[in-house]
Amino acid sequence: MKFEVIIDIDEITYINSLDEKNKRVIKAHLKTLENDPFPGKGGDKELLNLRQSVKIYRLHIAHSFTAFYEIEGKTVFVNEVLTIEQAHKKYNRL
Repeated sequence: MKFEVIIDIDEITYINSLDEKNKRVIKAHLKTLENDPFPGKGGDKELLNLRQSVKIYRLHIAHSFTAFYEIEGKTVFVNEVLTIEQAHKKYNRL
């Protein structure tokens, strides 16, 4: 069962501005969402309780980045890719 992963255009621009290693690592992690975007084994994905009635998920990418995404049917929408520091500031260390 494959999911379609759609990455926000601003996030694609951000990812492409990074050095080759970070770009490769982020893209590889985001690609794993095609097979299973839901939290479970491994501990790198989790469901956050940020907004009522909207399920926002977080994907830890290495020890440097975090991606935030939503799942609608068979589509995964990657809304943000932030450094760990930016994510902690924005979401108060959730």
